[in-house]
Amino acid sequence: MKPLKPIRRFDVFAEFNRLEKLEEGIPADEARGYALWVAKVVAAKKFGKLPREPKPVTERERRERLLRKWHLLDGIEQTDELFDHQIVERMGRDFYDNVFSPAIQEARRKEKAYREIRDSIRRDWKP
Repeated sequence: MKPLKPIRRFDVFAEFNRLEKLEEGIPADEARGYALWVAKVVAAKKFGKLPREPKPVTERERRERLLRKWHLLDGIEQTDELFDHQIVERMGRDFYDNVFSPAIQEARRKEKAYREIRDSIRRDWKP
């Protein structure tokens, strides 16, 4: 089985974090939204699209963030549906369910770190 599009480090990082959040007991929908958000934040920092030092957050903003179900990025909620659209649908639901996610789960079961697998795990996954 092949993915519809090339698998990116971004995809591996997001899935790795989704599974981590599930293990922490976070609900599945929130784990997907969080994983997408954190992957985008890390990618933006790496490519210089976020300031190194974020603007200070007021106490009110901090409280509002805690009450929100979804993290915001550029005013857009990073939801489970967006995760499905930007990651799962991109590679194909069948590939995600039957190849990609199980492979990441197996790597985590073997206590592999993200950096250990980010390239090797996707090496043979060509569209």
